[in-house]
Amino acid sequence: MLKDLFQSPDYFRIDDLLSSEHIMVRDAVRQWVKKDVSPIIEEACQTATFPSQIIPGLGELGCFGPTIPTEYGGGGMDYIAYGLMMQELERGDSGVRSTASVQGSLVMYPIFTFGSEEQKKKYLPKLASGEWMGCFGLTEPDFGSNPSGMVTHFKEDGDHVILNGAKMWISNAPFAQIAVVWAKDEAGIIRGIIVERGMPGFTTPETKGKWSLRASATGELVFDNVRVPKENILPLAQGLKGPLSCLSSARYGIAWGVIGAAMDCYDTALRYAKEREQFGRPIGGFQLTQKKLAEMITEITKAQLMNWRLGVLKNEGKATPAQISMAKRNSCAIATQIARDARQILGGMGITGEFPVMRHMMNLESVITYEGTHEIHLLITGMDITGLDAFH
Repeated sequence: MLKDLFQSPDYFRIDDLLSSEHIMVRDAVRQWVKKDVSPIIEEACQTATFPSQIIPGLGELGCFGPTIPTEYGGGGMDYIAYGLMMQELERGDSGVRSTASVQGSLVMYPIFTFGSEEQKKKYLPKLASGEWMGCFGLTEPDFGSNPSGMVTHFKEDGDHVILNGAKMWISNAPFAQIAVVWAKDEAGIIRGIIVERGMPGFTTPETKGKWSLRASATGELVFDNVRVPKENILPLAQGLKGPLSCLSSARYGIAWGVIGAAMDCYDTALRYAKEREQFGRPIGGFQLTQKKLAEMITEITKAQLMNWRLGVLKNEGKATPAQISMAKRNSCAIATQIARDARQILGGMGITGEFPVMRHMMNLESVITYEGTHEIHLLITGMDITGLDAFH
């Protein structure tokens, strides 16, 4: 069993910008990751198994829907606390953070934002505790970056609707009790609908053979004439704005989360560079190694400051989707490069399970793609600053 020696880098004393509550929440998640995630995550990744035993702990810590009001079972916290939670979870593993992100930002958030009071009371408390797990169905086999082209649809049938179609690359799908699914009604308007496991015609085949996010369960959502009560339709969501607002919430968590992975890679590489000797001295004393380490901590610090400022804007209700896109793209890009540089510093040891770097490196190849690819986020920024739409 590997010992978790992680020490968080804070080169610009960013902790001074945090409240005592922020630090308490972050440290609680950090200690839980060291105790309950780090000792098991390598085996889970090697065997491509989701460690379901962590779900109750995530619920107890408040990692499911931390910004949802307490009256619905959420944490009632602010967005900086939420970001710090995701940072610490992804420091453990991107798959663990993905599980929490989907539950909070893509399942609980749309039910809270677009759902009826009855839907909120029925689903949110059980989702917050982890008694029920959820997933989010937007991406389809032929429509990823262009979700408006989706073909999943439903038609009315008395007090029910009949849902047909398929979604893919869905985190949590294999074990989720509910799915928040986005589909077109008979008028072609995109609506959100809650589909429950056990409804005839609803299946969730698992996606096998992944080389990334191996400790996270991924699957498909298949709807074959699924009868869903009309009361399961989210009443306040019409059009693509609904699912895109969910993605903005999730992207915000990713912007923070991947910096946790980057911090873990940096901390591992720094420790190794001080201990590993070649040519009669620690490799950390060589210029090219110091260049890598100096660039790592610089990019981590810049991303930490961007995320903190974005959190302040989120708390004030001023953060724009384009700002969130920029932060997600930046964090994913620098985390991916830091993982690669850390792997080089570790040499051959960097590809083994004795260190977390290669696992982070593989995971980040998924995170830089999902919730909007690097290129899509570049175009979102480009459209925001020029006012010109390059998507069409």
